[in-house]
Amino acid sequence: MPHSLVLNLLPQSPIPPQYLTGRHLHALFLTLVSSVDSTLGDRLHDSTADKAFTLSPLQIKGQGIGDRGQDRGKSKISTSSSLQYSHQQPIPAGTPCWWRISLLDDTLFGKLTQLWLNLNPNRLWHLGPADLYITSIQGTPQSIQPWANANTYAQLYEEASDRNSSINLSFSTPTAFRQGQYDTTLPTRESVFNSLLSRWNKYSSIEFTQIAIESIFPSFVNIHTEILADSRSKFIGILGEVNYKILGAIEPIQIKQINALADFALYTGVGRKTTMGMGMTRRLYSP
Repeated sequence: MPHSLVLNLLPQSPIPPQYLTGRHLHALFLTLVSSVDSTLGDRLHDSTADKAFTLSPLQIKGQGIGDRGQDRGKSKISTSSSLQYSHQQPIPAGTPCWWRISLLDDTLFGKLTQLWLNLNPNRLWHLGPADLYITSIQGTPQSIQPWANANTYAQLYEEASDRNSSINLSFSTPTAFRQGQYDTTLPTRESVFNSLLSRWNKYSSIEFTQIAIESIFPSFVNIHTEILADSRSKFIGILGEVNYKILGAIEPIQIKQINALADFALYTGVGRKTTMGMGMTRRLYSP
């Protein structure tokens, strides 16, 4: 069962921009895990395989898409649906922030249940030199926070349309795909839907042996590239929206599978470095 949890945070001291990178937020997540299960924290730290969680960059509350009015996570297509993925200035003390953590299997969620249930709003956590409180956790859809949700894989599949042939995906943080030894930024049908398919088959018990990927065609593209650089590396990815159409005479079950994968994107993201805040993707619904 995938969960998309939004943690509301309140820094007690300024957070320097160099500690707002994916690497430091990844370390904070492992600290949260280790606080309730040190063995699991060590295992996640040492693992090089595809991991059963994703993280977002830290967001300032009141800025960006996370605080617009939405209807159960469904929004109009917008050219400004990206999230803040880098910070040039410190986040001042007392600035309400939010941070999305998604968990892709029940095992991981179950091991962290004590963390969610016994959240101590007076316990200080550390992001670099900054102290912060976790004031609350949202795990269900809310009108002002489209990134919080939870569903079973069975529900995702059962509720997926077998007739809807239009899929709007928003790439909300820089997104890139591995192709051989190098990265590509082009969100082709193969890159996007094979990424979703591999993670769906890994974490759900409803395996799709193959999908009708040859029936998916990009019909509207509004994207641009962004460069995210730090002292260690440079990451180039795309931001924006792409509309994919399902065309041709294909069976309703094949349409249903493609729609289920598109809905799953909220939890798993696509492409590379999803555990570092990249590749955050969600489906947008037209009015």
